[in-house]
Amino acid sequence: MQGLFHFTIRLTASSAHHSPNKRVSGMLGWSEWTAVCFTIFSVFLGANPSLSEEPTASDWHYGGSIDLSYAVDFNFPGNHLWRSKTTTPGVNEPALNMAVGYVRKDPSERSRWGLEFGLQEGNDTEGLVPPAIPERDRPIDHATQLKHFSRASVSFLAPIGNGLKVTAGLLNSYIGYQSIYARYNLNYTRSYMADNAPYFVFGLGATYPMSQSWQVGFYVINGYNYLSHINNQPSYGMQSVWKPSSRLTMTENLYYGPDQSHTALEFWRFFSDSIIEWKDGPFTLAASYDIGTENAAEQTGHPRTFWTAGALYAHWNVTGPWSVALRPEFYWDRHGRITGSEQFIKAITSTLEYRLPLTLHTILARLEHRYDESRGARGGFFTGDLFSPGMIGLTPRQHLLLFSLIWFIDR
Repeated sequence: MQGLFHFTIRLTASSAHHSPNKRVSGMLGWSEWTAVCFTIFSVFLGANPSLSEEPTASDWHYGGSIDLSYAVDFNFPGNHLWRSKTTTPGVNEPALNMAVGYVRKDPSERSRWGLEFGLQEGNDTEGLVPPAIPERDRPIDHATQLKHFSRASVSFLAPIGNGLKVTAGLLNSYIGYQSIYARYNLNYTRSYMADNAPYFVFGLGATYPMSQSWQVGFYVINGYNYLSHINNQPSYGMQSVWKPSSRLTMTENLYYGPDQSHTALEFWRFFSDSIIEWKDGPFTLAASYDIGTENAAEQTGHPRTFWTAGALYAHWNVTGPWSVALRPEFYWDRHGRITGSEQFIKAITSTLEYRLPLTLHTILARLEHRYDESRGARGGFFTGDLFSPGMIGLTPRQHLLLFSLIWFIDR
């Protein structure tokens, strides 16, 4: 089945004819892609009367956002990069981290088919393309083009019991407490655990509300990294969301599948993501914990590798447009399996937010401070020191001060 998913992605990219300026012979460039896709947007948004009249307007949504930031790294790294980070990776220079636009039709009992389509651009898309690692990771064909799609899916609400929703295509990941889009998060920067878990998945998902307080989901997807293709077997996921009260939500996400060229069961990756969230008026408290493991097929003796991470989240809407947030976290990559370095990272992030809602859009301004510390045989953050040409120095600590401005519209 994974081979089928891979073929579908390749067909989509070809029919349209984490380097971003690379062009593939016979394919449309990014400017042509944008023109084609925004033509589709105009149809969805009412250029075609039949689409604008049915189904009812309340099922249709469209919007977009622009995310800008400037991060001051007081280590002043010569390469302007934040080591071991995939989102907001640039420091000491202005950054367009994300620009996104989307259109969505929600499935409902009166119109059971739904769809979602979106485009994205910015520094945060660069980390979506995995590095080529023999026996473990290989980007799919046209990955540098496909990273610009934020959504591309169709869904159907089946009249079964309480309503079975089935979705196929490029989906938002069911894993994780944080989104790749900063405006949905309590803090501006994402945690290390979020950056090293899937932000997107490609495949088939089904969700079903067992009751008013319990929902389950099952997924068949093409792998842990949706832009990677290392074998032709699918991976599997499960989600359970339980709301014992209006204030408390408990979520368990599981992933199990082959993410190496050797696909025997002994080499399958297991990953667990557990979340608990409590909301009461202006206060939000949450905790998340991840644990992952797999046997390293490419290493002698096939040793079992292990990584784990945790974070606490606290958010308080102090008054009106003003909010504050705090997040302590850790990430332990014991064998360097995920980050590429054997390291134990701990960090604490504090955020001040001002939200300005206007008639048709909203502006978020955030000021954030981070302290990060990385220890281990290959841990550390970049500095401005050069040991030799092309070799930059490392230091175990890092202080950052970030200014961000996010504009978004949802209609």
